Amino acid sequence: MKQLLSTNNLADLAFAQALLQGEGIAVFEMDVNMSVLEGSIGIFPRRLMVADDEYDDAAQTLRDNGLEPYEHV
Repeated sequence: MKQLLSTNNLADLAFAQALLQGEGIAVFEMDVNMSVLEGSIGIFPRRLMVADDEYDDAAQTLRDNGLEPYEHV
């Protein structure tokens, strides 16, 4: 799996998930339970992960809709 997005903005996260699910791309949200540790103040970003072979399509979907995907070096 590859990290596609990392953000504290829950609206961007929900938007990205809806876009990707609409394209048939499976996503997995990580770090959801960190909000329990931080007291729900949004310090720790949540990450969206996708399968390696779907990363390019998922990243393009985000770009087409005004979101910047996480770039792997």
